[in-house]
Amino acid sequence: MDLSYTPAELVFREEVRAFIRDNLPESIRAKAGLSAYYDGSDVRTWHKLLDAKGWAASHWPMEYGGPGWSAVQRYIFMEEILQAPAPEPLSFNINMVGPVVYTFGSPEQKERFLPKIRSLDYWFCQGFSEPGAGSDLAALRTSAVREGDDYVINGQKIWTSTAHDADWMFCLVRTDPSAKKQEGISFVLIDMKTPGVTVRPIITIDGEHHTNEVFLDNVRVPVVNRVGEENKGWDYAKFLLGNERTGIARVGLSKGRLQRARRLAELSEVLDGKLSEDPFFRRRCIELEIELKALEVTALRIIDRQRKRNDGKPDPASSILKLRGAETQQFSAELVAEVAGPLGLAFTHGSKAPWQDLAEDDLTAVLGAVPNYFLSRAATIYGGASEVQKNIISKAILGF
Repeated sequence: MDLSYTPAELVFREEVRAFIRDNLPESIRAKAGLSAYYDGSDVRTWHKLLDAKGWAASHWPMEYGGPGWSAVQRYIFMEEILQAPAPEPLSFNINMVGPVVYTFGSPEQKERFLPKIRSLDYWFCQGFSEPGAGSDLAALRTSAVREGDDYVINGQKIWTSTAHDADWMFCLVRTDPSAKKQEGISFVLIDMKTPGVTVRPIITIDGEHHTNEVFLDNVRVPVVNRVGEENKGWDYAKFLLGNERTGIARVGLSKGRLQRARRLAELSEVLDGKLSEDPFFRRRCIELEIELKALEVTALRIIDRQRKRNDGKPDPASSILKLRGAETQQFSAELVAEVAGPLGLAFTHGSKAPWQDLAEDDLTAVLGAVPNYFLSRAATIYGGASEVQKNIISKAILGF
């Protein structure tokens, strides 16, 4: 099996690199080293530039505005975005709610929502996690009681990323409390401006506002905003969580961090010279490089296998990508933080500190290093905790 890129795919990669280089606004590029800290306006601006190019919804069918790329092209595109780095197309819109709507939604929902989901005129957040449910998503208790043409929704969601920026939330609610916990769940779209929706910030260990609590108190949601059948929401949630898993290792993100660590090591003096010449540091870089190559090859093998199966179902082997990819993200963030040293402790969005005399590019690489490291600790939890991925691997792949 030949896993090298074809000449056409290499040309495509250069096209993506050139577009990012020529079109990413300088105000956003300046935050490159702080990739976890793009604000809402940065994400909207870049997402709309990608949408104008026809690239925002990289894996959507062409009839809904997708570019018609192959799985390998989609992989290349996302890795170049992450490695640049540049803001990703909003995953809640493009990878999550969009595919659910165009697969299970009504014709009216597709016409109403898909263009605005793709263009980010509607920013969606994900209302899945709840207090006390942990990784057992089906243990949700948020209730939706039918009253005429509306559902009246009461409950609480937690760790709701970007809810403070969002216009809409796709939400799992319990519509049949007497059913088994995986049943009786429905998938609804909630306008965040609806009376009874309250968003409260959660400031994470990196000192930033990424996540929120969302309280739903007698929120009236039209039944026409339910996607698919009532009480079938668990099926749609599984579809959503399994969609486009081959990019979940985020190899490009860790590659970019490795590049920053090496650049900073060139500037760092140790007792015997530059840190970049230290054997222990070089060994850690090589270990990370080998891990990234293994992840990349594994991702391409899974893409090749999915292409041959062509059944549209997620490959359980993608759990390997999530597991090892999350660990590699943590390793790469730790490496940058260690090289940055005390300078990396700055909790700042890019403003120069009085003691700072690095060049602009090197300043960007230093600032936020430790906050990014703190944030990376969550990588083995969100998107399916590592313990869950190990269970999937043991059952579906190893047969235990």
